[in-house]
Amino acid sequence: MPSHVLVLGGTAEARELAAVLAAREDVRVTTSLAGRVTRPGAVDGEVRIGGFGGAEGLAAWLRQHRVDAVVDATHPFAATITHNAARAASATGTPLVVLRRPGWRPGPGDRWHTVDSPAEAAELLPRLGRRVFLTTGRLGLAAFAHLADLHFLLRSVEPPEPPMPPDLHVVLARGPFTEAGETELLRAHRIDVLVTKDSGGTATAAKLFAARRLGLPVVVVRRPPLPPRLTAVPDVPAVLERLEPVLG
Repeated sequence: MPSHVLVLGGTAEARELAAVLAAREDVRVTTSLAGRVTRPGAVDGEVRIGGFGGAEGLAAWLRQHRVDAVVDATHPFAATITHNAARAASATGTPLVVLRRPGWRPGPGDRWHTVDSPAEAAELLPRLGRRVFLTTGRLGLAAFAHLADLHFLLRSVEPPEPPMPPDLHVVLARGPFTEAGETELLRAHRIDVLVTKDSGGTATAAKLFAARRLGLPVVVVRRPPLPPRLTAVPDVPAVLERLEPVLG
């Protein structure tokens, strides 16, 4: 029987991995999506939508569907899913590989302020600017809801829900974005500070180059740490190398 790999997905890297595995006759690949985005991109192989019911539910699913390996290729800030995957893999003896694209690093001319949470970013903002380009996603918007004196430009794939800042303009868009387009957006909205999570990758990095070009401060939220004894690999070839003992 083909080896069964469960990919915890939702990222471009997860789609790339699913395509590679689905092309193999000796592998059955299932990608699990949380269901927070109404129109996710196409994914090769089998797809399931929705949560598992915590670590215990995921462990039961791994046993029921005879999963040979799990790849956590979720967003770098999906800490709960990653912790549940680690617990479920340990409980069932299932090999687990964590795929995380490398984080961003500041370059010459960057004015970065690094914080540990959206709440810390919100605390810092009034000292840096009054017109904020917020790219931390709609789910973290509540941390900024009390900042009534600031104007926020929010870019999100899905419309946000309360609580949210009273002075808020929303742009619905999905990357990749260009440096020229990001520079034009920042100028058009007279942005004087950018807030982002350290998501890494190239699809949304252009805003950092645009902020550098315009000399704007950037508040960067650090990634949450991985569970103990887990290390991440940076790309799909590294995942395949880790899976080689399982897939043969």
